[in-house]
Amino acid sequence: MIYVTLERVSPVDHSVKAFIVEGHAEYDVPGKDLVCAAVSAITVGTVNSIETLTGLLPITEMEKGLLDVTFQEWPVSDPTKASQVQLLLESMVIMLQTIHESYSDYITLETIYSKGG
Repeated sequence: MIYVTLERVSPVDHSVKAFIVEGHAEYDVPGKDLVCAAVSAITVGTVNSIETLTGLLPITEMEKGLLDVTFQEWPVSDPTKASQVQLLLESMVIMLQTIHESYSDYITLETIYSKGG
């Protein structure tokens, strides 16, 4: 099972400030697991897009079965950059929700709110 945890600022400020992707879908054997491949492509692609298109470099930890992404600069001081980052992150969330709709036995999505938020 792949566990995706989104950390949002608060129920009022719904901005994503971090996310963690853990586990393996086990939909198929390694190398043929389309759920794992899709989730990896979406999440890593989103981080790469944020870095390339906005210049913002999140803190990332990546190893087999784990991607942990946190935005050190939060809130992002440049409103345009903050808006761009959130658009890319919300796009990622929609893509992951789409996978969840078809493969809910292999991926879960959870939202948590920052402490004090």
